[in-house]
Amino acid sequence: MRRLFVGTLLVGLCAAFGSTSLAQSRSNRHIGINAREQRQKERIEQGIRSGELTRRETARLFAEQAAIRADEARARRSGGELTWRERLRLERELDRASRDIYRQKHDDQDRH
Repeated sequence: MRRLFVGTLLVGLCAAFGSTSLAQSRSNRHIGINAREQRQKERIEQGIRSGELTRRETARLFAEQAAIRADEARARRSGGELTWRERLRLERELDRASRDIYRQKHDDQDRH
């Protein structure tokens, strides 16, 4: 009987702490997307300063970032909070943009 009580208590505690952390992560998720957008902007700006990016590459990368921001704004207008599908789509767009930034900064093109 005592083992059953202890087991039930442990399951209850795990559920309580798990749901608390889940609620916190849900309320703070937008910070992750915004932080990634900011970091990518800084990477592009660093590429400009170092001469790793041409004007055309810079324009293309900034346009890609603007499209991601527009997608995020459109998703938030539809209900305020992002659904898991919208979040997944934005994360994938940010992943693709991050790869594009890396590739453009490391393509060894002649800089003008």
